[in-house]
Amino acid sequence: MSKEKEKELKVKAGMKSKTLHVDCLCRVEGEGSLYIKTKGNEVEEARLKIYEPPRFFESFLKGRLMWDTPDIVARICGICPIAYQMSAVLALENALGVTIPEPIHQLRRLMYCGEWIESHTLHIYMLHAPDFLGYPDAITMAKDYPDVVKKGLRLKKAGNEIVKLLGAREIHPINVKVGGFYKIPSKAQFLELAVDLKQARADAYDTVKWVNSFTFPQLERAYECVSVSEEKEYPIMAGRISTSSGLNISLKEFETYFEEHHVPYSTALLSLMKDKGAYLVGPMARYNLHQEKLSPIVQKTIKEIGFEKVCNNPFRSIIVRALEVLYACDEALKIIAMYDWGNEITCVPVTPKRAVGYGATEAPRGLLYHRYNLDEKGKIEVAKIVPPTAQNQKMIEEDLRDFVGQNISMPDKELTWKCEQAIRNYDPCISCSVHFLNLEHIRG
Repeated sequence: MSKEKEKELKVKAGMKSKTLHVDCLCRVEGEGSLYIKTKGNEVEEARLKIYEPPRFFESFLKGRLMWDTPDIVARICGICPIAYQMSAVLALENALGVTIPEPIHQLRRLMYCGEWIESHTLHIYMLHAPDFLGYPDAITMAKDYPDVVKKGLRLKKAGNEIVKLLGAREIHPINVKVGGFYKIPSKAQFLELAVDLKQARADAYDTVKWVNSFTFPQLERAYECVSVSEEKEYPIMAGRISTSSGLNISLKEFETYFEEHHVPYSTALLSLMKDKGAYLVGPMARYNLHQEKLSPIVQKTIKEIGFEKVCNNPFRSIIVRALEVLYACDEALKIIAMYDWGNEITCVPVTPKRAVGYGATEAPRGLLYHRYNLDEKGKIEVAKIVPPTAQNQKMIEEDLRDFVGQNISMPDKELTWKCEQAIRNYDPCISCSVHFLNLEHIRG
């Protein structure tokens, strides 16, 4: 469409006002709604309303011994419990001055790879791909793409098996503890896992090629990207926090530069970067900041598909997720191959004391920050948890504002479909990719 024609359509659309009001975002981990109000060619308001009752996990932790923390925080999310466990144990170990040996760090990283694989794969195949292929859900899509969906399920299972092996079960694992693990699996179990991971790596490569063939809506944004930063490795755990504007801070400084705000239309605290406003966490942020740290097989694949070194179209985030699945499979195989089997370390001694500790890791959806204040017996006095979806909430609203503004002449049905995609770009704990937007369109 020519720019002149597009301008003409926008002028015509500008003669009317409309409100997109979605009462309930269904099939998500939580309860929310969407409200967009336009006047002429301008979007006056774009709100992602989250009205799920508060879950009070930070209050549940208050007064509990630090040893209970990994099992409690794992219940926050059934899809990414490892992220919550790892951020928690890192924060508590930071408070107590505990240095984790490299073998334990690598096994934790391996476990985290399993979560990235299963979570990203669920999003790609079951939640997001149907949008691009024109299907209402993955079940309908499977009728035309049975082999593709089977491959996705096989790939997700490989991630689940990693979590199951190191966590003692797939959902809400129970093998993670402050100081390390309760038990380390045998060498034979790891080697058996590696066989399946080689197939998973091949499936992940095919996934990248598949999603790269999709047609993507146009939306280019200038993002302030934020992620954990590790000196040599692609960011998953520990390290510092870096941003696209050049900020490089310790985890202790997180609350100096980032703050949470209560807005009247949301029970989730909306996070902003002080003096900069909305910011982006998640796969695109990690990729844009640390693409050069991806493994050789991923770098080669990026060149093969001609993918950009900096991705600013949120609809193309599905490609970044696929690249991270490939990376996680490759990284898991590397860790298994290099692990020192003759010197397994299960855990290190931990002594409670009064202290404050900070931890942050990269959940599949982005940076997850924890802070704990402990008393002299190791009881939690204060707990602060900042999840990735809360950090992305404002950026989701800004994406919607820009996208609707650029496509205001689009028919209601199509605009609704694209708004669904725009929200799903962030994978905000969405549990199923069915039609979760019911559009009420009021024209002035």
